[in-house]
Amino acid sequence: MAVHTRSKNEFLVYVGSYNKAKGKGIHAFRFDAAAGRLASLGLATEAINPTYVTVSCDGRFLYATKEVTRHEGRKGGAVKAFAINRRTGKLRFLNEVASGGTIPCYVALDKMGRYAMVANYGSGSVQVIAVRKDGRLGKVTAIDQYAGSGVNPARQEGPHAHSINVSPDNRYAIAADLGLDKVFVYRFDEKTGTLVPNNPAYATVNAGSGPRHIKFAKNGRFVYVIGEMKSNITTFAYDAARGTLRKLQTISTLPKSYRKQSDCAEVVVSPNGKFVYGSNRGHDSISVFAADPKKGTLTPIEQVPTGGHWPRHFAIDPTGRYLLVANQESNAVAMFAIDRKTGRLTATGETAIVNSPACVRFVTF
Repeated sequence: MAVHTRSKNEFLVYVGSYNKAKGKGIHAFRFDAAAGRLASLGLATEAINPTYVTVSCDGRFLYATKEVTRHEGRKGGAVKAFAINRRTGKLRFLNEVASGGTIPCYVALDKMGRYAMVANYGSGSVQVIAVRKDGRLGKVTAIDQYAGSGVNPARQEGPHAHSINVSPDNRYAIAADLGLDKVFVYRFDEKTGTLVPNNPAYATVNAGSGPRHIKFAKNGRFVYVIGEMKSNITTFAYDAARGTLRKLQTISTLPKSYRKQSDCAEVVVSPNGKFVYGSNRGHDSISVFAADPKKGTLTPIEQVPTGGHWPRHFAIDPTGRYLLVANQESNAVAMFAIDRKTGRLTATGETAIVNSPACVRFVTF
């Protein structure tokens, strides 16, 4: 059997999905950044609503949410662990652990790959799970259940944790709750996996914004929080020594003339740190911003149609040359070329059919 030799411009790509629209699980692709080509490797594994996936830094393991309200006969969801076959892209199931709440929608690893952090949208909680050396998920080391409500009774009747990530130095964890309009900050112990509320314990975004996902600036001095409900991005100055956030700016992701409903989803910082991108579900576009390296503030550049409906998630390849966006409601992943000098996007015409795609993840080795 011939052995596939991978070039420095070649990566694996995994796409998580919803089971609706005949989605079956996690799909694998091989991506050639030199040629701008995405080749399907087929279904990597069947799974129930693996809507968000993340990969270990060494490219050996993948972790996926099981976004459900009941797991093994009990109220709640789960997180699944898989081993990655680098040659074929297939995923081998290792184990799964209850997520500690309902509708888990986000999972991330700490910088050392020793802990998996999950946000439970339905019940409004975050949980930390130890990761064993063999990639399997172990014991729960921390959990925090939120309480309260926001200004929008239809969507903020209670807490809805939507993401949790660690800081670049692995000392703090930051979680966004859509229902409370709060961005929580914890002191994270990388030895024990525990979370301790920071002082102050949270920062707030504009009422009704619905904070969803978070990204740190390339220099680690700023944090960008995308607001799903008000279609905006809030920039915070970040004090790495104290783990505190100070609000600097809130900017719309939509054109001033747009008046229809649109919900933001993902926010991404370009590998060179010069640009910030956000997805708009409804307007069906990717918004492009220039990021001021000293002030952290954003300046709009353009909004680019995604060529499909409901761009839930997107990712930039490790070389910074291409962006892949999951158009959930049109069952396709679309590719855009990135001008690394201007940040602007150009549709390449390359698409991949995936039923109800929800998350795109590149794998580097």
